Amino acid sequence: MGMQIEIFSDVVCPWCYIGKRRLEQALTTFPHADEVTITYRSYELDPTAPRHSDQSVEEYLAAKYGRTLDEARQMNQRVSDIAATVGLDFHLPDAQRGNTFDAHRLLHLAAARGVQAELKERLMAAYFTQGARISGHDELAALAAEVGLDEAEVGAVLSGDVYADAVQADIALARGFGVTGVPFFVIDRAYGISGAQEAAVFTEVLERAWKESHPLTMVTPSGPPDVCADGACEVR
Repeated sequence: MGMQIEIFSDVVCPWCYIGKRRLEQALTTFPHADEVTITYRSYELDPTAPRHSDQSVEEYLAAKYGRTLDEARQMNQRVSDIAATVGLDFHLPDAQRGNTFDAHRLLHLAAARGVQAELKERLMAAYFTQGARISGHDELAALAAEVGLDEAEVGAVLSGDVYADAVQADIALARGFGVTGVPFFVIDRAYGISGAQEAAVFTEVLERAWKESHPLTMVTPSGPPDVCADGACEVR
């Protein structure tokens, strides 16, 4: 029996990308990493966001938090500096705001075709480092093609409402877990980790969860075991 990790996140959430990298760092030293299955669950930071917006991320943050544009730039720089510590090169001034619902629908298609992790990474890289408008259907289709998704199938998803119910089910599941912000990591439906914690935190929880789901079974011998107990073995 392996380990299941469900990650609730949005593709335009900077801490989600940072948290993704920190989990990946922890998995590089986790001895059972090849038995870990990761599923990305949908979560919308701003369900009311328009498909296209000419408002910059800095303008959006300033309006949302009642800050000046300069203060919003400083906020972005701080998160960019932290992203750099895990190898991410954010270009937040170039980020294109927009609704992420269709991106989440494509991630469900990608999961069905076995390339969800690849599309999740591609979408985040496109948004945070390349200034791509990942709310646009043309842009989404191009990014989906890069990870091997069928062009006709992607077009059919984007032109209709396929996987809309799956996105809503993920969001309902998040509410059931009490998720109020992302990233949020659920390990074996037993442990929840809120936020982009340091890799050491992930390592600790991964090891604890593995031990609990894979307890050591003792075999009782028919006779006394041949063991060295404290003071019972003479060294010659």
